[in-house]
Amino acid sequence: MAEPVRLTRYSRGGGCACKIPAGELEALVRGLGPAAGAADLLVGLDHGDDAAVVRLDERTALVSTADFFTPVVDDAYDWGRIAAANALSDVYAMGGVPLVALNLLCWPRGVLPLELAREVLRGGRDVARVAGCHLAGGHSVDDEGPKYGLAVTGTVRPADLITLDAGRAGQPLSLTKPLGVGVLNTRHKATGEIFPAAVAAMTMLNRDAARAAVAAGVRCGTDVTGFGLLGHASKLARASRLTVAIDTARVPYLAGARQAARDGYVSGGSRRNLDWVTPWTDFGSAGEAERLLLADAQTSGGLLVAGELPGAPVIGELLPRGEHRVVLR
Repeated sequence: MAEPVRLTRYSRGGGCACKIPAGELEALVRGLGPAAGAADLLVGLDHGDDAAVVRLDERTALVSTADFFTPVVDDAYDWGRIAAANALSDVYAMGGVPLVALNLLCWPRGVLPLELAREVLRGGRDVARVAGCHLAGGHSVDDEGPKYGLAVTGTVRPADLITLDAGRAGQPLSLTKPLGVGVLNTRHKATGEIFPAAVAAMTMLNRDAARAAVAAGVRCGTDVTGFGLLGHASKLARASRLTVAIDTARVPYLAGARQAARDGYVSGGSRRNLDWVTPWTDFGSAGEAERLLLADAQTSGGLLVAGELPGAPVIGELLPRGEHRVVLR
């Protein structure tokens, strides 16, 4: 019997940890403004929001995004589900509803069997089906390493749009999924140990959280993915010109995440996240392990929203701009 293929051995950085570092990305896109005639572009490159949004009329706007990454788990079907849920999350994070998606597949066809690629695509299809989003075709490339994700188009009512720059001082901050998938995935890659709770968290759609946020009148938020909680919180703080205060004791973690961090299973992407946010973060009494967990590169993480949602812990609040943009307490 052939030995099972460990897909994570074909990735330099699994999941959203393979992103270009935030600081480098900001420098890369700086000055690349919208094309001429973009008066109806409601959300573009200004603050690094989760998706682009174009107004169609007074009641409808188009939400467009793309997201793909290297294997985050060894199981091909689960990787497909995780990548699809992560891509769909960008639409949910804007308060929108995904309508149609296209597969984005890079595959080393001379190295890995096409049967595995089919399992990846099947996983993406099944998650899109749960989301009520059509998955129709896409694009594939023969590449040195496997990568998968979706290009997603959805809609949102302009009045319901959730963006990074709409925060107001005094609003609470809620987080809809626990942290820790990054360190658990890094441990999985190193040891082969499987963490079902992490897979369940990554494959859970942010659909219900987005619906609850829109119903609650939330207008400021983002999803927590490759730049970690601290990275995405700092982007929100800068865009809204406020300080984000995080109560570290209230931040939820998956079982085993703290131990994985203590054992050193921290990705290079998470360490780069911490380096990036350090100049404008007041860490208080938080030690290195906790700092790394708060900067842990999440894959298909939850929503971080300015408001209270049923079942989601309040982990902090927005304060008037002070000396620091993010404060741990």
